Amino acid sequence: MKKRRVTVEDVARAAGVSLMTVSRAINGREGLGEETRARILALAQEMGYHPSQIARSLATHQTATIGLVVPDVSNPFFAQIARGAEDAAYESGYNVYLLNGAEDLARERAALDSLWQNEVDGVILCSSRLPQAELQVYFERFPQTILVNRELETPQANVASINVDDRAGAELAMRHLLESGRRRVAFLAGPETSISGQRRLAGYRAGLGDLFEASWIEYCPPTTQGGMEAALRLLERHPELEAFLAYNDLVAVGALQACKAGWKIVPTETAVIGADDIPLASLVQPQLSTLRVNQTEIGRMAIALLLEMLAGGPARALTISPELVVRGSG
Repeated sequence: MKKRRVTVEDVARAAGVSLMTVSRAINGREGLGEETRARILALAQEMGYHPSQIARSLATHQTATIGLVVPDVSNPFFAQIARGAEDAAYESGYNVYLLNGAEDLARERAALDSLWQNEVDGVILCSSRLPQAELQVYFERFPQTILVNRELETPQANVASINVDDRAGAELAMRHLLESGRRRVAFLAGPETSISGQRRLAGYRAGLGDLFEASWIEYCPPTTQGGMEAALRLLERHPELEAFLAYNDLVAVGALQACKAGWKIVPTETAVIGADDIPLASLVQPQLSTLRVNQTEIGRMAIALLLEMLAGGPARALTISPELVVRGSG
């Protein structure tokens, strides 16, 4: 037989006090002696009492749950953000619902619809691929939203943002490549719908200036396989290429594989720079040069910003500057 859940009424009956007294003890409210409070809390623990989340939600109009939507849970960049967010939420007494958009607009919409139906207190939406007009609908549904790697066209009181300065990062990488004598630099641009990819493309173009060639750009899935196939296509068209700037580290590792398959020595003949500095970047050979950001800290920042807004704080826009880490790939 299923054991019946211990209720606040059971605790009150066992302690010989009123429901209000038990409520004051459990919720830390005033109007109760410390000895009585300690006795009630000890009895509640002994009986195995746990506050009902449903009852608490009805009383506070909050569910202590936060939604987190990422484009790809298998991508280490988003996995690290999720870990940071979950750790910070747990420390603050919140649970996180993690949903995977799987680089598919329909699945991203379904994920957001599910969170709305579950009445989460707020949503952290990472690198959304949805058009701005569609995002606006969800902004109006959720009490608070944190956008990661996506900017608002117009400020909104219930929407904050955390953005990596991807354009500046790409310009930093291009400056390094040009100063090292690389002039023919290709860009592995990732998905065309990625805002981060569009920013990095802008930084790549600005960095190359008059050297820019449109045929040096190749879009690809944000995976190792996607990066390898895109780099091979570029090397077939332009065997004279001297460097690759990649959308992310997974794509950059694919470029390293393509160089090996195409008999290009890295970094002597072809340099490769990625973005994000996921753990894999320092494990491959040669070790990958990359634009580093602290992904776990981004997750923690997103939770802190969301909880700040839930407590009545303002919606803020935070920007993170990437750091160029030069390793063996150039």
